[in-house]
Amino acid sequence: MHPETLVRDHTIYACVMGSRAFGLATDGSDTDRRGVFVAPAPLFWRFEKPPTHVEGPAEEQFSWELERFCELALRANPNILECLHSPLVEHIDDTGRELLALRGAFLSRRAHDTFARYALGQRKKLEAHVRLHGAPRWKHAMHLLRLLMSSRDLLRTGALTIDVGDQREPLLAVKRGEVPWPEVESWMNRLAAEADEATRRSPLPEVPDQRPVEDFLVRVRRASALQTDPYDEVVQGVVHGGGVG
Repeated sequence: MHPETLVRDHTIYACVMGSRAFGLATDGSDTDRRGVFVAPAPLFWRFEKPPTHVEGPAEEQFSWELERFCELALRANPNILECLHSPLVEHIDDTGRELLALRGAFLSRRAHDTFARYALGQRKKLEAHVRLHGAPRWKHAMHLLRLLMSSRDLLRTGALTIDVGDQREPLLAVKRGEVPWPEVESWMNRLAAEADEATRRSPLPEVPDQRPVEDFLVRVRRASALQTDPYDEVVQGVVHGGGVG
């Protein structure tokens, strides 16, 4: 089975991410699409397993197989957690609704470490660009500030909200290069410190609630196995099509 067929025929959840989901879109903004697909169970019975992720078929489109998506979400991967909270859902079926109903199970104080680590890596890139060119990539600076806000608010409230709301204009001013870099640095430092403080009394649990997520995954795999003849077109596509890509 071609990887793009998995996305086309077996997607359970698809959303728009990036600036459009964050409330930061302008006329030139791309449309970043993210999704989750469920590979049919028979594909796992062969030596060559189905892909854990697929790029495409559209531009700026990226999808994860359900198990990989859940693994990353339980590790508090920022990009994955934010996908579960996009306000712009383009496709969802009953299995996708079950996944979204588990959003809270993925959230924990682990988010502090993962968001902070990701933010630190992005900030080092910005600082390197400042040293080389005298200014950062302002769009990247804007998105880093947004991420730091999201992380702080998640730790404070226990809820992940990705739309920036009334911070849209201040953040777009950063994107336009209207805020001096030292002020942006100060803003980043303040947000990071606020996230550190919020962690100490966060309503989030120390670790995610893995059991219901695993139960959900097992149910999905079992249902797929029961609905699919081992020698149907899915497997035949693998046997005669040269693998799953």
